[in-house]
Amino acid sequence: MAVPTVTASLDAATYAPGDQMLLTVAYADTDTQPLTVTITVTDARGNHSTPVIVPIVVDPLTVTVHDDSGRSWTRVSDTGAVVVFRAVA
Repeated sequence: MAVPTVTASLDAATYAPGDQMLLTVAYADTDTQPLTVTITVTDARGNHSTPVIVPIVVDPLTVTVHDDSGRSWTRVSDTGAVVVFRAVA
């Protein structure tokens, strides 16, 4: 399995207490695989059910943020490639 890649940046270099901080994280994994599984049931007479489609992801990614102050980071958005977190300084 490939090792995930990540880059991160904050919206400022310094903050005053109480300021909002935005952290943007870009992430990827070359071997993550979105797949679609299609299921159809057929009886002995050859009658077929309506296909059922189930989307799955093999090797999904999870992004978590922790800092050494114990601050809580809240997920603002996540596109599946870029996630934005917010915290208060």
